Amino acid sequence: MARTALVTGATGLLGRQVMKAFERGGWVVKGTGLTRAKPPAILKLDLESETDVAKVLREVKPSVVVHCAANRFPDKCDKDPEGTRALNVAASASLARLCSSQDILLIYISTDYVFPGTEGEAPYEVTDTPHPPNLYGETKYEGERAVLGTYGHAGRSSGWAVVLRVPVLYGEAETPEESAVNVLMNSVWKAQEKDAEVAMDHWAIRYPTNTEDVGRVCLDIAVKYLETADKYSLPRILQFSSEDRLTKYEICEIFAEIMGLPLDGMKPNTQGNDPNASVKRPYDCHLSTLVLKELDINVATMNFKDWWRREMRAYRK
Repeated sequence: MARTALVTGATGLLGRQVMKAFERGGWVVKGTGLTRAKPPAILKLDLESETDVAKVLREVKPSVVVHCAANRFPDKCDKDPEGTRALNVAASASLARLCSSQDILLIYISTDYVFPGTEGEAPYEVTDTPHPPNLYGETKYEGERAVLGTYGHAGRSSGWAVVLRVPVLYGEAETPEESAVNVLMNSVWKAQEKDAEVAMDHWAIRYPTNTEDVGRVCLDIAVKYLETADKYSLPRILQFSSEDRLTKYEICEIFAEIMGLPLDGMKPNTQGNDPNASVKRPYDCHLSTLVLKELDINVATMNFKDWWRREMRAYRK
């Protein structure tokens, strides 16, 4: 009998690919969304309503919940701290309480922004102490602690819930704005305008990771944790990342090269964080994937340039 997976945030950039990964694995898959929900595959659900979440869990009866839903854009988080905490922390804790009462494996998607990204510190291991540089990172770290703590209070090893930290994501998107990577193509086009002077960050290091790879890893984690007899001995925090080390400006250079476009209208900005900016970005939050490797989970990722060449239908070498 096929297992069942439930994916929150299933209408988003990552959630869509997580659903596809489990479907390819032969699972029965249901998703949840809010404004873009499309029943019956994607159920409309307000994650801040514990009553509604409990009802969905009773009806779907999942073996695993992959919790992708979050307010994940740092600038938007800063503008709505109350709403961000409600979704990233309180709703995550509530979901964990419900899953723990039914022995459902919960995979909580977190972020590399739980770490400060101070120059010279990366790569970060799962044993390193988080110190988020902004509200987004703070709420995701608070969500981590709420999820793992809930399982501990339920009398179970917190290993039955697992945190998966990932970096900035790219992939198949409904609009470029869904991804902080995809949206940079808009900047490349803006740089083509007459007298353009687009300033682009050439300071912070990022490790763009494809959502299809993350979906595959989520599936592999679910299988590993559900099929391991001594499941409570498994690690409770995991990290996954590509090894593609790029600044935003270097990403734009790749896009321009693929499309055969000049980049004269874009200027690299190497100044680092604006001292007046409300949201501080880390310099380098590279995540170590050592623990996944120790679990024999494949950490290979797609080649960034090759994926975009295919996506843009541009096959020049």
